[in-house]
Amino acid sequence: MIEPPDEILTIEEVAAYLKAGRRTVYRLAANGQIPAFKLGGTWRFRRAELDRWIAARICTKEGTPKPDEGKP
Repeated sequence: MIEPPDEILTIEEVAAYLKAGRRTVYRLAANGQIPAFKLGGTWRFRRAELDRWIAARICTKEGTPKPDEGKP
């Protein structure tokens, strides 16, 4: 099943998606190191933004240009 691009995820779902601990995801969100927003005092994440964040980190790590770099 294809997930909608604007799907909103919780910390638990992001932790499972990234295969990371809940505390790690919380710390990254609280420090502004991962795209997130608060809704009613709890962190929420857009799947599409997480995918872009992951892609940017992979490209930066491998030394390849980011997807938007080099475009006029």
